[in-house]
Amino acid sequence: MGNIERTSTLAEAADAFLAHLPPEERGKVQAEILKFVRWLGSSRQVQDISPVDVASYGEQITQSAVKPLRSFLTYIRKKSSSSIGLAPHLRAKKTSSKAVAVWQSGHQGQVALTAQGYAKLESELANLKSQRSQVIEEMQTAAIDKDFRENAPLAAARERKAHLDGRIKEIEAILSQAKIVGEGHDTATAEFGNTVVLHDLSSGKEFSYALVDPREANPAKGRLSVASPLGKAILGKQIGQTVEVAAPAGTFCCRIENIVALSTKGKMGLQPDKKLTGADK
Repeated sequence: MGNIERTSTLAEAADAFLAHLPPEERGKVQAEILKFVRWLGSSRQVQDISPVDVASYGEQITQSAVKPLRSFLTYIRKKSSSSIGLAPHLRAKKTSSKAVAVWQSGHQGQVALTAQGYAKLESELANLKSQRSQVIEEMQTAAIDKDFRENAPLAAARERKAHLDGRIKEIEAILSQAKIVGEGHDTATAEFGNTVVLHDLSSGKEFSYALVDPREANPAKGRLSVASPLGKAILGKQIGQTVEVAAPAGTFCCRIENIVALSTKGKMGLQPDKKLTGADK
């Protein structure tokens, strides 16, 4: 495949990147590339991926994932003739878990979730329990083979069940401690659960984020962790104030244009008209 158009989707860019790699190298990086693409949204256009998206993804990966992902981002820039370098914004954040812990400790062990986030976890829990029942049936079927030493299906089913059990316990613990944030929040200042409209001072574009618990965060979908550098910088600020966030590739400066309370149904009061494409985090 030749050049990547800026209107190409991330999935198309990933296919092109993986296709140009030698088979042995492709096998080593494919899982990380596809995971990154799924998180950002496979149907999103290359031109819509922002430094904020990339930097936020970096907060949840290990150092080993940085090199292949930077190679992918560098490939995108080169092939799409983009003027925006995204690769420098991708760094594994060693302190991300500490930041989450600080946020949680400040809320006395409670987990603050939006109604949408709570419902999403409930749905995931129901789905996981359904999968668990299916895996148990698979284990019973595989156990008919009396030779347990080389029973690959049984071993695989056990491993999957252990993974499901761990996630089920994690979600149940979160839901048992969760406090749902609804309407009635003060919009004079940016608080947890608010949607904040920001004006990027370098590009002139506007974008918005809902300030959410780290467990709900997904900047690609407009949900920003209050434990992230940008989230912490926004909290407590008022309309008209300017915030600055230091990032690997520079300083991201933006002005708060509006603050909107979150609906009890989990829908944000405002939706972004444009995606940030030229701002640094």
